[in-house]
Amino acid sequence: MSNQRVLVAYGSTNQGTAGLAEEIAATLNKDGLTAEARPAAEVGDLTAYDAVVIGGGLYAGRWHRDARRLTRRLQPQLRERPVWCFSSGPLDASATEKDIPPTRGVRRAMSRFPARGHTTFGGRLAPDPKGRLARSMAKRGMAHDWRDFEQVRAWAHAIATELLGRR
Repeated sequence: MSNQRVLVAYGSTNQGTAGLAEEIAATLNKDGLTAEARPAAEVGDLTAYDAVVIGGGLYAGRWHRDARRLTRRLQPQLRERPVWCFSSGPLDASATEKDIPPTRGVRRAMSRFPARGHTTFGGRLAPDPKGRLARSMAKRGMAHDWRDFEQVRAWAHAIATELLGRR
């Protein structure tokens, strides 16, 4: 068991991204790291962590506000440790079919620190989501879960392998 601590911070409105962050933290823990998932809005300091994963839901192509704010608020501390980022949001199977690069806004947020990587996972639209646009989409029959947890675990395993220096 490594004594490296990893924070998985997330911005999520309808808890789809929160579920991804929890799965990433669980996988990192299984791989021998000490990881925890926390809402980005609750994170005020990174001194207790050796590495950080930041995730945000995509809403009309924009990363969740809490993820963006965390990158601004904690930029000096993010520059001092390894950081990975993820987005969630395509409401189709595209994220499992091809690599989707970060949106312009996510690239801008990642420019504040040297991110080691980014991936985009499929999103989830709950049948009873928060937000007018999301409710409208759900009423039109678009509620579905496109998250691929095998893809999520594989990405988290790669992070653990890098942090633990394994090949």
